[in-house]
Amino acid sequence: MRKQVIAGNWKMNKTHREAEDFIQTTKNEVPSSDKVESVVCAPFPFLQKLVEETEGTSLKIGAQNMHFEESGAFTGEVSPVMLKELGVTYVVLGHSERREVFKETDEDINKKVHAAFKHGLTPIICVGETLDQREADQTMNHVEAQVKKALEGLTNEQCADVIIAYEPIWAIGTGRTATAEQANEVCAHIRETVSNYVNADAADAVRIQYGGSVKPANVDEMLSQSDIDGALVGGASLEADSFLKLVEAGKHE
Repeated sequence: MRKQVIAGNWKMNKTHREAEDFIQTTKNEVPSSDKVESVVCAPFPFLQKLVEETEGTSLKIGAQNMHFEESGAFTGEVSPVMLKELGVTYVVLGHSERREVFKETDEDINKKVHAAFKHGLTPIICVGETLDQREADQTMNHVEAQVKKALEGLTNEQCADVIIAYEPIWAIGTGRTATAEQANEVCAHIRETVSNYVNADAADAVRIQYGGSVKPANVDEMLSQSDIDGALVGGASLEADSFLKLVEAGKHE
């Protein structure tokens, strides 16, 4: 049985004090469970403090992005070496905002995935379609192409450890949510896509999250689906009470 992953993506939100208050409220309330992993993906300036604050708890800290190079003349960027030294364990890669606003390509994401594994970080790889692509019946082809490129060159073992987050762009921060059936259909196709490149055990082990206006009111229905193994959550992860309800839902699936 695959272990659920509930990951909060704070994006560019919270002050340092607000981040600390959130962690103090949640870190000892997050259950130690063999059924769910709990992750907060915070802005870069908060990472070191949050890693220190959560040491010895079940709450893990992730980054929201990184460069694929270990060092160099890349002003404003953060390397996988820096994240690993801080004690970060997860990193979100290829979020639609990075792809659309900052023009990251599928090739960039693939380089970042390889760099994450090289430095012992677990990548959360985001894929998803626009509303125009969904209405043109291009969802499966588009998501499949993103997955193929992201996993290019990985071993069976690495593919098994990847987390893929299916986030339809039209549902991110809009209040619109794919139905549980729509989300599961795409997640199942993602697993099938992975199975074309790795052995059956690795494809079965890949954990696939759903993201896109997930909140306590709809998380149970999403997590009850056959191929959805957690959630990557934006707005509903910013409040401690809401985040803990999401984690609790993951524990029971």
